Amino acid sequence: MLDFTGKTVLVTGGGVGIGRAIIEAFHGAGARVMTIEHRADRAADLRAALPSMTVIDGDVTVAGDVAALAQRVGAEFGKLDVLVNNVGDFLVIGPYETMSDADEDRVVATNLGQVMRVTKAMIPHLKAAGPGSSIISITSIEAFRGVPNCVAYGACKAGVTGFTMSLSLELAPHGIRINCIAPETTDTPQVAIDYVIPAKNRVNEDKWIPLGRFGKPSDCAGAALYLASDLAVWVTGTTIHVDGGALAAAGWVRTPDGQWTNTPLISGNGIEMPESWS
Repeated sequence: MLDFTGKTVLVTGGGVGIGRAIIEAFHGAGARVMTIEHRADRAADLRAALPSMTVIDGDVTVAGDVAALAQRVGAEFGKLDVLVNNVGDFLVIGPYETMSDADEDRVVATNLGQVMRVTKAMIPHLKAAGPGSSIISITSIEAFRGVPNCVAYGACKAGVTGFTMSLSLELAPHGIRINCIAPETTDTPQVAIDYVIPAKNRVNEDKWIPLGRFGKPSDCAGAALYLASDLAVWVTGTTIHVDGGALAAAGWVRTPDGQWTNTPLISGNGIEMPESWS
């Protein structure tokens, strides 16, 4: 059921990270894969690594590029079995009240607007593939919990989940399924774990995440294969949480001796863990 031979797949922003892992997974499963990538260096690397796939230079936040992408999908594939809306980015981190209107517009365009626009443009091609076609959008754990200093980003990711639930009802009569994948922090060039979390603190990684580590791009790739396959033929309008149990933990972490706490120590310099954690 994970054989995608003869299937056509479009992944947006597939140059690195989660998008790249999803491309490699579908390619390895026999699919014909296309991506649109706005970074020329990443596009070139993809072409070199997977010369059989179609790599289009473009930006999904630009309406003209999305229209051209839809035309290209129709001309080259004639249908679309799987759409993966992968593009997204924090872009701006800081207090919401200090966020400029221009930055807010960029965050919304990148994390919600283009997901809606790309999906709308691809619906005719998904219908052409017949019942069984699938849409998968990469959201975030931040769609389901508060995220300080990334308020607009969190709102957009929550918007994608709402968009998915509502659109699933409209597309169900056509046999088209639409779902989300919501990862916790995943080690990618966009959020490089070794950069954002100092090595001296990562000794506590197995205490922060119930399953003991942060995400790998392959974690989301596996979920995408499942959602696009016949294994998920009765799954639509929902979200798979690829987060190692982080959402379920809801702020609970473990001490070195295995005890759970949701009340870490607070000092004048901010939040600290008990001394035995350092």
